[in-house]
Amino acid sequence: MDLTVVAYVIYLVVSIALTIWVARTLSHNGRIFLADVLHGNEKLADAVNHLLVVGFYLVNLGFIALYLSGDDEIANARGVFEALSTKLGVVLLVLGVLHLGNVYVLNKIRRRGVMEREQRPPVPPQDWVAPAAGA
Repeated sequence: MDLTVVAYVIYLVVSIALTIWVARTLSHNGRIFLADVLHGNEKLADAVNHLLVVGFYLVNLGFIALYLSGDDEIANARGVFEALSTKLGVVLLVLGVLHLGNVYVLNKIRRRGVMEREQRPPVPPQDWVAPAAGA
């Protein structure tokens, strides 16, 4: 069997398994964070969480598929390990960057919500002024 095909199969299995594991972990643990960001609205937190997971799968599986092809043919076992380490390393970096991007955006939303809750309401009107004549 061609070693390039073996490397592709291993790459796909490991990459997809990592994507599923990361998505499930982020979904499970991110739900609490989303509920806080969305001021305790559990239904909205679940909906946003699900949409984020679907987007995460689409982006990562699309990237994995696009990054599958290689330019060089793999001739030996060392080549299999080198190709896999490069491809899996890039996939892991992309997963990490996407995760950090999501956390950054959600944290900005959360901070904005906290600042809005902590602001004092404006001063109520203290007097009424009649409109100017002819205006």
